[in-house]
Amino acid sequence: MPTDRFSTATRLKALGAQAQARVYRATGRTPRRSRLTGRAALLALTVCALVVALAYPMRQYVAQRSQIADQREQARQARQRVERLQQEKARWSDPEYVKAQAREQLHFVMPGETGYTMSGQRGTDADQSDAATGAAANRAWYDNLWNGVNSSDASH
Repeated sequence: MPTDRFSTATRLKALGAQAQARVYRATGRTPRRSRLTGRAALLALTVCALVVALAYPMRQYVAQRSQIADQREQARQARQRVERLQQEKARWSDPEYVKAQAREQLHFVMPGETGYTMSGQRGTDADQSDAATGAAANRAWYDNLWNGVNSSDASH
């Protein structure tokens, strides 16, 4: 018995190709080649690997750009605040502004002037309404100090 040079797989492949050719001849169509070749599959695999490899660094890049934008905004706000504080410092360097603030905030009077303080109704209702409405900020500093002493003395 002579040995066959071709393996079974090769013979089956050849028979399949012959059968396929007969079917295409009978239907009048031409055989289509597979669109996905080995090179195309390798290219697709390479592109997918690049996308996967670059996804994380791109996400980090976008996040860092966002952080940089936030930091720039904070720096801009800080510069504006520094400018406001420098302007306020310049105002406080003016002796007339200091005098005006002392008169307004601390109720100071110049020598020879007479200072008047109008006192309104005093009582627990007035103190409670002052605390509720924030009117304590509008009173003189010494009134706030004295009310603090009185309220701490009353609690003991």
